[in-house]
Amino acid sequence: MVNMEFIGMAAALTLSALGSGIGAGIASMAAVGGWKKCYVENKPAPFIMVAFAGAPLTQTIYGFLLMNFIANAIAGGIASTLALFVGVLGGLAIGLSAYMQGKAAAAACDALAETGKGTANYFIVIGIVETVALFTLVFSLLALQ
Repeated sequence: MVNMEFIGMAAALTLSALGSGIGAGIASMAAVGGWKKCYVENKPAPFIMVAFAGAPLTQTIYGFLLMNFIANAIAGGIASTLALFVGVLGGLAIGLSAYMQGKAAAAACDALAETGKGTANYFIVIGIVETVALFTLVFSLLALQ
């Protein structure tokens, strides 16, 4: 197969962005539902839910960075199959992190709308899920060395 390494580049970005889109969609729907719950109960609607909804978007940046790392490795003469698999598997792991982060953010929106408490704790949990994407990016970079 010719130019397999470019499929890896495309997969790194595409799979990351796909997970970000789905995760942000899930979290956004929960934010809207949380705000509705607050409005129905005549409680203030926490604007911070926007940050929960947008949290999965950072994984698209990690996918873009991974794509660029793969491009640099290709220029350095890396094996095509390594570039392909790092892109596909790294992009998949980053995308799944974004998806799960969206689910965690959705739960945070629901809990915050109901209780009005725990914002810092919710951000910590969302950050833990984010760490999976960061680890994937770093370990993928190391695999490309």
